Amino acid sequence: MAEDEKPKDEPTGKADSAADEAELTDEATEPKDETAGAGDEAATKDEVETADEDEDGEPEGEGDEPEATDESTDKDEKVSDDDSDADADDEDADADEKPAKPSIKIKAPAKPKASLPQAKNIRSPEFTPHGISAGRGSGPRPSALTAAQAKKRRRATTAAVVVGLLAIAGATAFYVTRPGPTIEVTGALGKAPTVKIPKDLVPDNEFKVTEAITGSGPKLAKGDTAYVKFAFYQWAKGTGEKAESVNKKLNSSWEQQGGGQVMPMTVGSTQVKGLDKGLVGHPAGSRLVLQLPPADGFGEQGSQMGLTNKDSVVFVVDIMTVIPKNAEAKGTEKKLDDKKLPKVEAGEPGKGPKITIPKEDAPKKLQVKTLIEGTGPALAKNDQALVQYVGKLWRDGKTFDESWSKGQPAAFPIGTGGTVPGFDKGLTGVKVGSRVLLVLPPEEGYGKQGNAQAGIKGTDTLVFVVDILGTLPK
Repeated sequence: MAEDEKPKDEPTGKADSAADEAELTDEATEPKDETAGAGDEAATKDEVETADEDEDGEPEGEGDEPEATDESTDKDEKVSDDDSDADADDEDADADEKPAKPSIKIKAPAKPKASLPQAKNIRSPEFTPHGISAGRGSGPRPSALTAAQAKKRRRATTAAVVVGLLAIAGATAFYVTRPGPTIEVTGALGKAPTVKIPKDLVPDNEFKVTEAITGSGPKLAKGDTAYVKFAFYQWAKGTGEKAESVNKKLNSSWEQQGGGQVMPMTVGSTQVKGLDKGLVGHPAGSRLVLQLPPADGFGEQGSQMGLTNKDSVVFVVDIMTVIPKNAEAKGTEKKLDDKKLPKVEAGEPGKGPKITIPKEDAPKKLQVKTLIEGTGPALAKNDQALVQYVGKLWRDGKTFDESWSKGQPAAFPIGTGGTVPGFDKGLTGVKVGSRVLLVLPPEEGYGKQGNAQAGIKGTDTLVFVVDILGTLPK
């Protein structure tokens, strides 16, 4: 280097030296944050790791510094070029000067290439201090609820969801299983019903029994006798293009002579298969609606009523009362010691009592003797008494009539002259459940004309033993 250039270099070296000392002085005088040291070391380590990750193409972590703007980058590059020129001049000056005492030179940390923005100027998505929410709208806000309140709210929400799901399921189930058209039967028990069979309800060849009215009496079993009122209808699929049905009333006990007559049906012996199995298990006082497919209907006899082998039948049956199979008098037994009157003994179940006529002259007046006293209501005028009975001739003990072998009780009107006089008189006032002995002289029986068909002469005295089992509803 020439001598005439040396004076120009000294001021430059002094200036650099002064700048370095100023930087050291500023660094020493700046207040230190307790966490700064650890933060700087951690930052330095993070910067190295971040740089390695950036070179490898790994994504940057949360602690990466924001990217510098183009303007800041240009400014920093200019400062770096000036520092490099100054360092080169210093090295030339040191080489020309005499050796100086050795000194320790501490170089200040290099300034970051990009200026760090203040946290207050950074939007929430760009800056999230550790442990603090990123700001409104960036995530769930801390709840002010207690744990118990939160748990209660979760339970309420769950319950609401369950109720909603059940409501949807219920609506779906109703839609799938909603009831279709049905046979409608209305009216009071014992009165003529109103029956409506919808046209869009077509027979499906299924046997079905429903209770339009449910009674509270004894339930029917095979062999029992049901006293009923009924009506039945032809029910068939129409022949048109539409899937419609046709129906027609074929018979009704309400429309028969006398109106509203009660008919006995012995379960298992009605000759209609559907009735025999459809009546079982239903209590007295019920109104049944029975849908009988062709196989359970009238069979070959149906043709006499205009039924074909493809027609179904709808029965409406009012069960007015029930008499169990082999029913007989029940109550308190009373002994009869009069040897001039017939002797009555219990017989086999379902076959009636044994009657022995004495070898004595028949009494001239009506005899009424209670053998078993029942506990039911007393028979009164206009009652329809349901009874089992045996009728014999005094003169030879021959049986001229009885009900036991017929499989079902008989119904007799009381106090209306519907039977022979002595029979009507003798039963009036007797309690249901009783067994009575009646001895009728000719005038209380069939009179002088007798009953030739039954083998009864005009002079015959009649002997009856009657079990009163019940009455028909009025």
